[in-house]
Amino acid sequence: MLPPYLTDTDLDALIARALEEDLGTGDVTTQAIVAPETQATGVFLAKEAGTLAGLEVARRVFAAVDPYVTVNWTRADGQRVEAGTVFGTVTGAAASLLMAERLALNLLQRMSGIATATRRMVDRVRPYGTRILDTRKTAPGLRLLDKWAVRLGGGTNHRIGLFDMILIKENHIAAAGGIEAALAAAQTYRITHAEPLEIEIEVRTLEELQRVLAYHEAHGGVEVVLLDNMTPRADDGSVDTTLLRHAVRLVDGQIGTEASGNVTLATVEAIAATGVDAISCGALTHSAAALDLSLTIDLR
Repeated sequence: MLPPYLTDTDLDALIARALEEDLGTGDVTTQAIVAPETQATGVFLAKEAGTLAGLEVARRVFAAVDPYVTVNWTRADGQRVEAGTVFGTVTGAAASLLMAERLALNLLQRMSGIATATRRMVDRVRPYGTRILDTRKTAPGLRLLDKWAVRLGGGTNHRIGLFDMILIKENHIAAAGGIEAALAAAQTYRITHAEPLEIEIEVRTLEELQRVLAYHEAHGGVEVVLLDNMTPRADDGSVDTTLLRHAVRLVDGQIGTEASGNVTLATVEAIAATGVDAISCGALTHSAAALDLSLTIDLR
């Protein structure tokens, strides 16, 4: 049920930290007003259409506050809902529901917002078979949940962090002394450490791309080239894909291609139409609006 990069222990620890942040020494409002024996039922409602994500996370939030609380979902993570859809209920001590509701909703709304934005972009490029990738532009401390939300929205997770892939960017190239030196050092590292790390390198011009291709033809070892900002934006919001199309033709399937820069729901289809293998979009996680979901609690 969890993605391969998130363990039960890690998720429970994340929730424990978040609850500690919110509850501190206790929910004084609930303690002052709500009798411990009071029971309640809460109803989850989608107030706008979107893709749900974070249901399992929300369930664990309630369980962490009170293991006797019962959560029943009528939808599943990754499913779409329309505005007005009731997608679950939670039942238990009113005090427990009140203590857990804000954190549960915060995570559920954020993850569902990311999943919704991802699903819309994935649907837009579906005719081209292009993969939509996330980035490391995530909320600190919530990266694994952000990336899980992208996954639930139909996107593809890129590297989780700095440890699981060699991605050579502009500053790395400058520090290494050039494209060829950076690639050679990356290959040496991979061989020396006997780690199956994928090597990807960023280029911004056709001249840089030609150098990467020449190196790869002579030495191999490059899995993906990141074609960065090769789609300049016009005044009307559209993008000029001429340079990116030329770059994809130059690569001609020798290595994988990823495009980044000026990627929005309005531009992603034009970028995908160039034939690029994947498109990365930081906005999926750093700018996605939370999905409007509510939890209404009724005493009984």
